[in-house]
Amino acid sequence: MDKSDFKAIIENTCNNIISNKELLNSLDAKIGDGDHGTNMARGSQAILDKLETLTDLTIGDSFNQMAMTLISSVGGASGPLYGTALMKLGMSLKGQDDIDPSLMKKAFTDAVDGIKMRGKSDYGCKTMLDVLIPACEEFSLLYDGSNLSETFNKLSETGKKGVEYTVGIKATKGRASYLGDRSIGTADPGATSSSIILTSLSNSIDSLEVK
Repeated sequence: MDKSDFKAIIENTCNNIISNKELLNSLDAKIGDGDHGTNMARGSQAILDKLETLTDLTIGDSFNQMAMTLISSVGGASGPLYGTALMKLGMSLKGQDDIDPSLMKKAFTDAVDGIKMRGKSDYGCKTMLDVLIPACEEFSLLYDGSNLSETFNKLSETGKKGVEYTVGIKATKGRASYLGDRSIGTADPGATSSSIILTSLSNSIDSLEVK
């Protein structure tokens, strides 16, 4: 994966978040403040505005800069949570040019652990972790260094299943938790944006034939 591939992946992911702004807002309107899509779109556009500069950096520094961009531009819980994940990725991949499978697995795990720590949450609380924890576990099991495209195709499906799982459970974290049982029946917006990211990564890797 060269810098042009990395740039294309970031660009596609950000554009997909922006194009799903209304979907994310509509979900958040039912169990939150109604602005998850707007916030995520704002952060994605801020990253796109810096894309040329970001992709000239090392991969670790690029993730760190994206983290700071999200934290400074995204409101609510999403900015700090996604920002923490990107910051952990940056720390794990600092100074790395050749990223082997074990390091990629560690970086993914560190990112998810960062979200768990920052949000004081875990699997089953109706959050983005209901997508990211199963995806992380599956990545650690599946990825062997030669099957990135195949692995992310499966992670995309895992993400969609995670979103479906959040529909049937009660929120116990965040603003949605105030609704109690009334939060049941709506997909979690954070889980949905995480699933969109996984699907965007999968589609980008497929189209670039990054193996």
